[in-house]
Amino acid sequence: MKAWREISTTCSNDADVCVMGIAFDGGASVGKGAALAPDEIRKCSEVLPPVNSTGEFFEELKVYDAGDVEFSLDWAAYYKAVEEEALKLLNTGKFCIFLGGDHSVSIPLGKALGEYYKDKKLGVIHFDSHPDLCDEYEGSKWSHACPLKRILEDAIEPADLAQVGIRSYEYEEVEFYEQHPETMVIKAYDIFREGYEAAVEKLVEKFKEYEAVYITLDIDVLDPAYAPGTGTPEAGGLSSRELMYMINRLMEELPVKAMDIVEVSPSLDTPNQITSWAAVKIMYEVFAQLNKR
Repeated sequence: MKAWREISTTCSNDADVCVMGIAFDGGASVGKGAALAPDEIRKCSEVLPPVNSTGEFFEELKVYDAGDVEFSLDWAAYYKAVEEEALKLLNTGKFCIFLGGDHSVSIPLGKALGEYYKDKKLGVIHFDSHPDLCDEYEGSKWSHACPLKRILEDAIEPADLAQVGIRSYEYEEVEFYEQHPETMVIKAYDIFREGYEAAVEKLVEKFKEYEAVYITLDIDVLDPAYAPGTGTPEAGGLSSRELMYMINRLMEELPVKAMDIVEVSPSLDTPNQITSWAAVKIMYEVFAQLNKR
């Protein structure tokens, strides 16, 4: 069997979706293993028929898998290669899904987004348990605790960012929120109190006039009960159903053009790879929505 089964195509021109793996976890500060995620997610896709959770088939949709960016021990060279390869995929005009890797891979992706959308109003919706707004962490500006800080330098302004599911903070991240009230923050506690429907309404209202929206999805936005295989699990997160519903609504109502899914760590997962399965099921919800466009 092959990844993406009958919706797979070997020609990017025929594709509706382009997938690229970024098999790197050098920026992870705690649990490693996210470098294994792109292949594990592909493996899960081998046995899934082209259908979403409500029974909508999308066998007409075609997925082109560009493989993984070639790894290099030279971190700067590797990030540059990720940026260049991501920009190539974005330039196809297809919907792009980038599979990490730890969240540091969103740093070169952010550079590619900044270049591709430099003349358009771009918004970023960030699903995560952590803000990832540190300027530096453990002596590195390329840590997985820093990608949203770098994206704010390379692609968007604070007013163009919304963070969802947040429930763990560094001091400087709380200070950032105080200094930038224009950044939307929907904490996990807010979703618990107000509901995920209310959270979606806020996001749709914020980004409805944008020309393009990018979703960066750290799988640890899910509660560890639903996604145990991740490097820095945080109790009190979203359920798989809540996240799938929110992604569906955002795909329906906003101009979401690309996304990444990061921090899936197969080596930290349970024997049946719950977290990798969650990631691929989210992707199939996205595919079903794209099939309606």
